[in-house]
Amino acid sequence: MFEILAAAGTGAAAAPPAWLNWLPIVGMVVIFWFLIIRPQMKRQKEHQEKVSSLKKGDQVVTQGGLVGKVVKVEDDFVHIDLAKDVRVKAVKHTIGDIIPPGGTPAND
Repeated sequence: MFEILAAAGTGAAAAPPAWLNWLPIVGMVVIFWFLIIRPQMKRQKEHQEKVSSLKKGDQVVTQGGLVGKVVKVEDDFVHIDLAKDVRVKAVKHTIGDIIPPGGTPAND
């Protein structure tokens, strides 16, 4: 009688398939992709498009919080007029945002 119970117990304790162990990890990767990585890549692409479309006369905000008007655009640098007789040379990719026309004037 004990032999029958022992044989029945070993069949019930079979291990789950190996792919089932990887399912939670794959699920977390998919969640991270759609909630974190993909939106960040989209924001980065939008920022690169903004920076590449900079032109003279645009009002910008740097990532450091300085607000000014673009005076000259070079390949990697932008010259920004912060106030009367105050001009700063900034790396192009440190531009945080472009203020749309009709926004708060930077130098007035």
